[in-house]
Amino acid sequence: MSNTQSDRLRALLEPLTAEAGLDLEEIQVSQAGKRRRLQVVVDGDEGVSLDTVAELSREFGKALDESDAMGDGEYVLEVGSPGVDRPLTRPRHWRRAVGRLVEARLADGVPGGEAVGRVLESDEAEDGGVLLEIPPVKGRGKPSERRLAYAEIARARVQVEFNRKEDKKSDASDEGDEKKEEA
Repeated sequence: MSNTQSDRLRALLEPLTAEAGLDLEEIQVSQAGKRRRLQVVVDGDEGVSLDTVAELSREFGKALDESDAMGDGEYVLEVGSPGVDRPLTRPRHWRRAVGRLVEARLADGVPGGEAVGRVLESDEAEDGGVLLEIPPVKGRGKPSERRLAYAEIARARVQVEFNRKEDKKSDASDEGDEKKEEA
């Protein structure tokens, strides 16, 4: 067993997170005035509800109080889910981003330097990769596909889309269905 506090905390909290059907993404301990702050980030394929965060926070607090993982001093526990700006660093992050628009900065030596596209599919294996649909330049032509190995991606993030065209189409068809039902 490892001696670092982060490893002890992970060993204590990861089974509780897995019981809830979630992944323990990050643990960070920092100083906040006289107290320490423990930030725990969890995520799941369907996201994380506020009720789930509250329940996990109670379970984590109980487990931490019963152990010596945080030592004797006071601490503040914060449990949450990753924000939209969380980097895509693991295959499960890419799997959860399927259908989303991403911006990827490519590793040195990989042609193009950067890729912006919609995630079509991703591999589960760490040595796998991701298939992106790259939009045409200036809206002309057809989209192309580009497969990137995870090792070719230096960093990547999901891009926030406020006006996605596919959403407008589905909204319009839903409105038509409602009008038909009213008639």
